[in-house]
Amino acid sequence: MASQPPATAKDKPDATAAKPLRADAQRNRDMLVEVAAVAFAAHGVDASLEEIARQAGVGIGTLYRHFPTREHLVEVVYRREVEGLCQAADELALHHSPDVALEQWMQRFVDYIATKRGLATSLRILLNTNSTLFSDVSGRVTLALRRLIEAAVADGSIRSDVDASDVLHALGGIYSAPDTKDWRDRSRRLVSLLMDGLRFGAGRSAKGGG
Repeated sequence: MASQPPATAKDKPDATAAKPLRADAQRNRDMLVEVAAVAFAAHGVDASLEEIARQAGVGIGTLYRHFPTREHLVEVVYRREVEGLCQAADELALHHSPDVALEQWMQRFVDYIATKRGLATSLRILLNTNSTLFSDVSGRVTLALRRLIEAAVADGSIRSDVDASDVLHALGGIYSAPDTKDWRDRSRRLVSLLMDGLRFGAGRSAKGGG
C-alpha cells in the first residue's frame, strides 16, 4: 500500500482557531471589554487592569485568561469601538430622519474619539506590531459617514456640496484638541456647530442657486 504524503499546513486543522466560549465565559469577556472601554476613555491606556477586573466582577486571573497582554485588550476594545460606531450609523438611519441620524452619529463619534485618545499610546505600539489591525478597520468609518451624508443630501436636509472626507477631517480635529475637563462638552458643541453649517443653505445648494 502506497504511503500517504505528509499532511501540509493547509491540510491540518487550525490549532490557533478560537474555540467557542461557554455562555458564562462569554459574558465575562464582554463585560471586561465594556468596562475597559470606559476606563481607557476616562484614564488612558494606563488604567488599572485590576480595577477593570474588579468592576467587571471577575478576578484578575480571568482577565488575563481572556487577554494575555494589555495590548491584546486594547486591540479588542478598539475593534469594538469601530464596530459599534459603524453599527450605529445603520441603526440611527432606521429610526431618524437623515439629518438627525447624521447629527446623532457625529455626537457618537465624540465618544469614539474619547476612547481612541485613551488608547493612543498602545495603538501606536500596535501600529508597528499588528499590520492587520488598522487595515481591517480602515475605511469602515468613512463608509458609514458617507452613507449618512448621501441620505441627508438626497432628501435636501443638508448642503449638496458636502464631502464625507471633509466632514471626517473636521471631526478628526477633535482628537487633537487639548485634554481639558470640559473636552467632551466642548466637542459636542463643536459637532452641533458643524451640523448647523451642513444644514445652512441646504435648500439653495440642492437647487444649485444662490
